[in-house]
Amino acid sequence: MFIQRLLPLATIACRRNGVRIMRPGFSSCASASLVSEAEYERKANESLDSLSEYLDTFPEWLPCDDDFDVSYSMGVITAKVGRDKGTYVINKQTPNRQIWLSSPISGPKRQDLSHLTLLYCVSSQLMYDLIDDKWIYSHDGVSLDSLLNDEFRRLFGSDKIDFTKHL
Repeated sequence: MFIQRLLPLATIACRRNGVRIMRPGFSSCASASLVSEAEYERKANESLDSLSEYLDTFPEWLPCDDDFDVSYSMGVITAKVGRDKGTYVINKQTPNRQIWLSSPISGPKRQDLSHLTLLYCVSSQLMYDLIDDKWIYSHDGVSLDSLLNDEFRRLFGSDKIDFTKHL
């Protein structure tokens, strides 16, 4: 099966004229081999730049502590959320082609760049399109934007927080 060689870690399913969205689960080794260094660098830099800019806006529209502070330098974001809320550190880990998160709530997580793949059948032939990239923690399949949404919404008591466009 050609598609299984392209997406070796995905569970392949096809229903006649059906559509199924799948995200393959990657281990660290698989992720590093499936994503080129150039693609990783581009996506990691875009993600961290956007994430840093978004976090910088929080004091403008959320009730932040006086010591809320976000710094971004050399691929490392340090977000001091508040005295009682803790500090987030989010950084590139180029050798593994991952983004690492240290969260005061969920602890350390290593995020792999995962391609969201749209699989569909046309005349009983399996077809696919890559439609999205996400940073995914391979142990539980949770995306970085989803995790940050849950934690920051809980910390600030606001459903308006949405990291989806920034990662």
